[in-house]
Amino acid sequence: MTLYTSAESNIRKTWILITLFLLFVIGLGSVFSNILQNQAILIYAVIFAVLMNFISFWSSDKIILSITRAIPIKKEDSPELYRTVENLCITAGLPLPKIYILNEPQPNAFTTGRDKNHAILCVTRGLLEKLDRSELEGVIGHELSHIGNKDMLLMTIVVVLVGFIGIVSNFFTRSLMFGGMRRRDDRDSGQAGSILALVGIVLAILSPIVAILIQMAVSRKREFLADASGALLTRYPEGLARALEKISADKNQLTVASPSVAHLFIANPLKGKSFSNLFQTHPPIRERIKALRDLKI
Repeated sequence: MTLYTSAESNIRKTWILITLFLLFVIGLGSVFSNILQNQAILIYAVIFAVLMNFISFWSSDKIILSITRAIPIKKEDSPELYRTVENLCITAGLPLPKIYILNEPQPNAFTTGRDKNHAILCVTRGLLEKLDRSELEGVIGHELSHIGNKDMLLMTIVVVLVGFIGIVSNFFTRSLMFGGMRRRDDRDSGQAGSILALVGIVLAILSPIVAILIQMAVSRKREFLADASGALLTRYPEGLARALEKISADKNQLTVASPSVAHLFIANPLKGKSFSNLFQTHPPIRERIKALRDLKI
């Protein structure tokens, strides 16, 4: 098994996701422009789809840092963390990412950025306080593997695109509910308009759910891959396994977390929230720990 197993696949998935999002939003705009008899909606949909793809590629990491209120730190702020990251980056053949910290008691971490030269590693204060050195190395190895596997950009883009789909769907739903649809004069056109309206309502309701399902499907497999790659990097799977046990057992809430960014973290940060549990973006911790302890290195 090689250290990074899915890099090219994740690059393809990233561009496929961007293309599908572009087509989806344009298609949604076309449907609603017919329902509301306003061709300007289709034009706006095309402009916004292109704009959001551009923003998601170039600026999604900045959006995520703003959402999570992450703070950049220097080497003198956390020498041990920096040494751990530097040593593992040398082993992995990766440039040193920028390091940020979340002032939160819950142990957790994530990476973001568009490529290995623009990567950002974020860890919580709780992670540094509650994990020993081998456990911290396991977590850092896992996060660096997201950079090496090139799935970091894919998951970063998902945050922006999923959020945008929800906003667009909510806008069109409100437009239909509050009188945005005009009536047609003749019966045939009226029937066609009713059908389009029904299709539009279904799309507006289902599109956020589909977006979340895409988010789940993309993120679950990548956690197993990053666990395996991280274990190969540190040569000590037990360190990450113990870290996952501590992270899952911790009861602290991550106040800056939301469903839109939850899939970025090494473990689900939305603890004790019943609705979020219906749409888990991570595989069960127990399965990940078992897979790590079954690894032969």
